[in-house]
Order: sequence, then structure tokens, then C-alpha cells
Amino acid sequence: MMQNLLVNVGEMLANLWESSGLSSGEWQNYVMLLVSFVLMYLAIVKKFEPLLLLPIAFGMFLINLPGAYNVLWGKYAGDSHGYYDVIPETRGLLWYLFYGVEEVIYPPLIFLGIGAMTDFGPLISNPKSMILGAAAQLGIFLTLIGAVVLGFDLAAAASIAIIGGADGPTAIYLTQMMAKYTEQDLLSAIAVAAYSYMALIPIIQKPLMRLVVPKNERTIKMKPLRTVSKLEKIIFPVIVTLVVGVLLPDAVPLLGMLMLGNLLKESGVCDRLSSQAQNGLMNTVTIFLGVSVGCKAFGTTFLAFDTLKIIALGLVAFSCGTIGGLLVGRLMCKISGGKINPLIGSAGVSAVPMAARISEDVGRESDPSNHLLMHAMGPNVAGVIGSAIAAGFLLSII
Repeated sequence: MMQNLLVNVGEMLANLWESSGLSSGEWQNYVMLLVSFVLMYLAIVKKFEPLLLLPIAFGMFLINLPGAYNVLWGKYAGDSHGYYDVIPETRGLLWYLFYGVEEVIYPPLIFLGIGAMTDFGPLISNPKSMILGAAAQLGIFLTLIGAVVLGFDLAAAASIAIIGGADGPTAIYLTQMMAKYTEQDLLSAIAVAAYSYMALIPIIQKPLMRLVVPKNERTIKMKPLRTVSKLEKIIFPVIVTLVVGVLLPDAVPLLGMLMLGNLLKESGVCDRLSSQAQNGLMNTVTIFLGVSVGCKAFGTTFLAFDTLKIIALGLVAFSCGTIGGLLVGRLMCKISGGKINPLIGSAGVSAVPMAARISEDVGRESDPSNHLLMHAMGPNVAGVIGSAIAAGFLLSII
């Protein structure tokens, strides 16, 4: 009897060992756990884009816990590892959360919230800002060429290039839409790169702004913007959606939700819906999106040479976008006879409102009495529109 008891205890201990992560973890998983700790540190201590970086980091942490993959995601039926190849009975929590990314639901909902929080007044007051927003998309198209040269197929290259728009939801949206045209799983690398560079905007942009724009132009003071009427703010989202929707339907899922959110805000008759879009819905979707993206950063697939190339190309895209906006800003400064401060061109990279604040900071470094924030908000919101249009354009041609 004692012998049988010992045998049973031995089997129980063996089963416990086999079910624990200690028996199944790969070295890549432990590396990714360290990466997740670094991202959590940056989010919590350094406050780098914490609203998304922290959920992404924790999703990365969860999925790389040794042995947790089969519980949190599920088991595959065969050699094919597509989203729907997971055995239905084994599908875990993260598999269900990821459905909103797989079917491209979360990014448009994020845009709905962004629209409800955004004031398009500075752009309407100074329509020339749209030129700067368009110029800052230069990094997208230069990086598209660079990614193809480095061996990525066209669909993958487009997904990488959109990092230059400095817009995380747009990058996720385009990557998922392009996933059917490429065999490369780039979502986690692109998302982490996009949000990391958005968080590092002050570190990346400020040196470029000082390098490209001479001090005498950085001190230019711009005239106050005119007051925009309520009617203009109501008509704007409708007209933009109509024009872009007719010319580029592929951009409508993002741009349409952005403009709907803004119309809810500006109409003045949907305060409850606008408040929900800005707060409850936005916060919920942000958590789901962050954790879902993070859970795709599984060690054995994330730690690849292609990931390093994506991170490098993302930096190039972001830097070129910033420089493109600054150079066109300098050109507009010359044409206007010194009435436009070129620093606001860097805000065209779409990271609202951080990029506009950087324009304000660098302007005040040269002249403490110079205030560029509201002027920079024009190119900044134009960049949001521009990145969505760029994504629709890439979808339509690929």
C-alpha cells in the first residue's frame, strides 16, 4: 500500500512539473519577460505613453510566462498557426480579446474617441496647416522604399512604413489589413515600435528641430488664430468625410470614425455620447488593444532579425516625417515673408497633442515669450487626418 502511495505521489509530482512553466519555457520567453519589465519601467517611472505602453507591456509579460501560452491563448490543431486554427475548446482569454484586433475593430473605435477629444478649430482657422500635416507623411513613403530594399514584401513594407505617421491605431489597423497579403507576422514589432517612438518624441524631435531650423526662425512669433464659428466646426467633419470617402474609400473606417467622434462633440446635442466616446469607451478599448497587441510579442516569434530591422526603419520613418514637416515649414516661412514659424511643421507627425507641445517647448527655448501651441495644433490634427489618408492610399494600391 505504501508503495502504491509513493507511486501516486510520484505521478502527481511529475504531472505538476509537466504542467508548470519550468519544464516548457524557452530562453526567448525569459528575454521577453525582461523586455516587458523595461517597458513597464518606462511607462510607470518615466511616464512614456503609459496609457498604452503599460497594457502592451503587461500583455507581453502574460503571454511569455513559461507554460501560460496554451492557457491564455490556446492550442493549435496542426502545423498551421493562424488565428482561427486554435482548437475551439482550448481558446483562452487573450484569444478572445485579440478578436478586436484580428477583425480590425479596436483601431476605428480608438479614432472615435480621439475625434471626440479633438478640437479641429486651429486647422479650420489656418487651412495651410494641412500642407504641413501632409509634408510630415514623407517619412512613410521614404521608409516604404527602404523596407522593400531590405527584403520585405510590399505589404509588409507598407505596414512598417506607416510607423512614420506616429499614430499607433493607424499602424495596427494597416498592419492587420495587410496581414492577408503577407506571410510575415509583424503586428507586435510594429506596434511596439510605433508606441515606443511616440513615447520618445521629445528625445527624437528636439535635436532635429534645433538642427533643421536656425535660431532666428525659431523665434518667429505668429499672429493669433481667428475664432472659428460653431457652424464651421459642424460642417468640417461632414465635408472631410464626404471628400475623402469619395476619393479614397479605404480611408473611411478610420477617418469616418474620427469625424463621427468630432461631430458628436461639436454638435452640442450628443453630450452623453461624446462623453462616453472620450472616457468609458476609449479607456476600455485602449486596455483591450494594448493587452492584445502585447500578447502577440511571444518570444520565439518576436526575437528575430526582422524585428530589429523594423525598429530601425521605424526610427527612420519617424525622423524623416519630422524633417519633412520642418523643411516644408521653412519653405512656407520664406513664402509668407517670415509669418510662419517652421517649428510647427514637426507637429504634423500626428501624435496628438504631444508633438504640438514639443513645438511650443522648442519655441520657448529660443524666446520665452513665444507661444506656438495653438498654431502647432493645426498641423498636429492635420497629421492625424494625413496618416489615416496615407493608410487608405497604401491599402488601395496594394
